[in-house]
Amino acid sequence: MIVDAPPTPPPAPAPGSHRSARVGTAVCWLAVAPTALWATLRLIGLDRGPLVQALAFTPYVAGFSVLALALALALRRWWPAALAAVAAVALLGAVAPRALASAQPTVAGPTVRLLTANLLAGAGDAETLVELVRRYEVDVLTVQEFTPDAQAALDRLGLDRLLPHRQLNPEIGTPGSGLYSRWPLTDVGVRRNLDGWGFTQAYGTVAVPGAPPVRVESAHPSAPYAVDQVGAWRADLTAQPPATPDGGLQILAGDFNATLDHSPLRALLNTGYVDAADATGEGLTGTWGPYDGDLIPPVTIDHVLVDRRIAVRSVKVLALPGSDHRPVLATVTLPIP
Repeated sequence: MIVDAPPTPPPAPAPGSHRSARVGTAVCWLAVAPTALWATLRLIGLDRGPLVQALAFTPYVAGFSVLALALALALRRWWPAALAAVAAVALLGAVAPRALASAQPTVAGPTVRLLTANLLAGAGDAETLVELVRRYEVDVLTVQEFTPDAQAALDRLGLDRLLPHRQLNPEIGTPGSGLYSRWPLTDVGVRRNLDGWGFTQAYGTVAVPGAPPVRVESAHPSAPYAVDQVGAWRADLTAQPPATPDGGLQILAGDFNATLDHSPLRALLNTGYVDAADATGEGLTGTWGPYDGDLIPPVTIDHVLVDRRIAVRSVKVLALPGSDHRPVLATVTLPIP
């Protein structure tokens, strides 16, 4: 009689394999959980306290979310992979459209080239700025952190001849603001943020030949450089002039101290503005950060916001030695009257 041998038991797990599996799972969760939390904060617009500064770096976290997903898939950790996929879709859905140009309104009015530049308390190189105005045939220039010395240097280099019409408020330090134009300005003025003691914003209505009047303001809300400044930052952004879809054309151009990942700036856009860089696929190009030597990844806080009835043709982010910001040049086409 032949008796079958009992089945061979499966080999015992190698020593340490359970530990390795647990470590792999823990690593996946440690990589995935922060991106999921970040996506949640971004989607619900929870920019409060220290989160305001952090959310400016959302594009970098969106890129990391793809790596976290790839890690979870490579290690076959399906639950972390599922959460990573949701977070990556959410973050990329918020960020990726900024790299894609969008359709523009069909308009046949004149073209306007607008440049905005933060001068870092007047330290931005005046010769370079005037050369940019000359080279790109700039029609309208807005400046922030504009000082008396900067005004004198710019005029000495010929800016008063290139852009003879102006509404200027130079101040020592960072509060100053200026608006220069090739064409006449009316209804000019200067307003000061933070109930009268913050950054100033010069404004005026530009009389562009062959187009309706356009109100342009040099925007400069407060910076959220500390937790106790977040309230002022939010108040200044909320106080920015809303678009007037049923009224005159408006453009806000300057240092907003906010990115498109901050809900107050998105709320301002929802009144009827378009971010020019976002509209042309340049919305991920950094404008502030490492340009004065600080080890900060570049973020996009300088913007040109235009009325949705204005067509944005192109945006260039340029360089200005001496400043921690990069100037933004937007070429737009206005509607006819």
